[in-house]
Amino acid sequence: MVCVGVLTSCGDSFLETTPLGVGNEAMLANKTGVNAVLIGAYSLLDGVGSGPVNTSSVSNWIYGSIASDDAYKGSDVGDQAQITTIERYIPQADIGAYNDKWVAVYDGVSRSNNVINLIAKATDMTAPEKAQALGEARFLRAWYHFEAKKLWNMVPYVDETVVDYINLPNDKDIWPNIEADIQFAIDNISATKAQAGRASKWTAKAFLAKVHMYQQDYLAAKPLLDDVINNGPFSLVNSFHDNFRITTENNAESIFEVQMSVADGGAGQNGSWGDNYNFPYGSAPGGCCGFFQPTQNLVNAFKTDAAGLPLLDTFNDVDVKNDEGLASSDAFTPYEGTLDPRLDWTVGRRGLPFLNWGTHPGKNWIRDQSFGGPYTFKKFFAYSGENAGAESPRANANNYRAIRFADILLMRAEVAVEDNDLATALKLVNQVRTRAANVVVLDAASKPAANYLVKTYPAFANQEYARKAVRFERRLELAMEGHRHFDLVRWGNADVVLNAYLTKESKKRTYLSGATFVKGKSEFFPIPQAQIDIMGANVLKQNP
Repeated sequence: MVCVGVLTSCGDSFLETTPLGVGNEAMLANKTGVNAVLIGAYSLLDGVGSGPVNTSSVSNWIYGSIASDDAYKGSDVGDQAQITTIERYIPQADIGAYNDKWVAVYDGVSRSNNVINLIAKATDMTAPEKAQALGEARFLRAWYHFEAKKLWNMVPYVDETVVDYINLPNDKDIWPNIEADIQFAIDNISATKAQAGRASKWTAKAFLAKVHMYQQDYLAAKPLLDDVINNGPFSLVNSFHDNFRITTENNAESIFEVQMSVADGGAGQNGSWGDNYNFPYGSAPGGCCGFFQPTQNLVNAFKTDAAGLPLLDTFNDVDVKNDEGLASSDAFTPYEGTLDPRLDWTVGRRGLPFLNWGTHPGKNWIRDQSFGGPYTFKKFFAYSGENAGAESPRANANNYRAIRFADILLMRAEVAVEDNDLATALKLVNQVRTRAANVVVLDAASKPAANYLVKTYPAFANQEYARKAVRFERRLELAMEGHRHFDLVRWGNADVVLNAYLTKESKKRTYLSGATFVKGKSEFFPIPQAQIDIMGANVLKQNP
């Protein structure tokens, strides 16, 4: 009788009780709630909170660098073998990494849309406050869609009105939607950032320019780039390497920077966890896992001639000397020819200082030299003592610089080349090269650790030479930052560059034998099969 009485008195109301610790719409429909949900949308830029913790929404080390001539998968043949499939341009749609990336970026879209819907119901926000929050949310929605567009081309555009997430066709080009979201951000958000890591009006202008560059719409990109360069609050910092240090984050060169943190002890995995495989192996700092190793082709690109200029056509004829096949106890003298100093801020190589961790010992820090080569990733590696608070040695508080001023200068140089304005292109490229010479890697005696020589171009003889020089400079400046594959695709020469790379590099890395980049097919990655299975092949169409 007691049990019956309890059941009848409670009724069904317990089914409608809000779970403790869960914020519902009524609780969040205010200024504080909107800001909290907006921060949540920003937070997915590092991928944490969406699927596997090693999938970032911004770091494209697999898709932008390994799927190019900049990097090998690294590690050994059996570890994460599906990445080798991507590296070899085999169109296999059921690779888990594709679906993880898809989920990460569309979760970001979903969170952005949640902000937009919540703003409409917030009662304590002024019109300017709503416009600011809405502009930032639409900026983020554009960013996440841009990431999807870069990888898969034909993808669904999902706005705040969508309620049916099972039927999202990819039958339209979404560039106009992305542009509209960014333009709204430009028109509505402030010129200064409310906090480091947020978007400003200048961030949005730089982003829209980049979107136009991806469509080869140089006419539309030009005024935006000029505005950012001439009127924005940005400048090149004195040291190239200051763009990749924890102690110099959010500096004058940073236009859009994804914030990483280990302040919580790294337990929340916000410490650049999307790159947690990309550490030297064995006794090295990080101690795992040996992925993301620079190619010999990339290292060769940093050679310079007697005038301090790149070897645009012959850089890959002779290799920079390396220690492949040598034990760390064997004698080795590093390459003594002239090099661009950006090499040793980008690549870890035997006999050179590895930040403040000591001298790179070569093989002892490499998992399998015969498979992944003799070099290690270095560019975003944390200094000893700068990563305090991390529970894991692979949690890295070093921010990811998604757009920096050098990127903007080099895109404007591209536009100048296409306008045949070679004087402007020369000036912009030389700005970047001048900065490259400012600060070099020093040895224990505070002397240059290698034979560094980088100088400015005296002139560009013609448009063809200028185009080659600008594109080469972009590779040197942005190497291992996840841009290279996408640059080659938007330039339309990916097949020529990458097949030439594969022909020679396959003689060093035999697993690349037979790999081919097929024009009209390999530019974009396969739509994840898991998503096609969810929506149906008649809704979500596979890429060619």
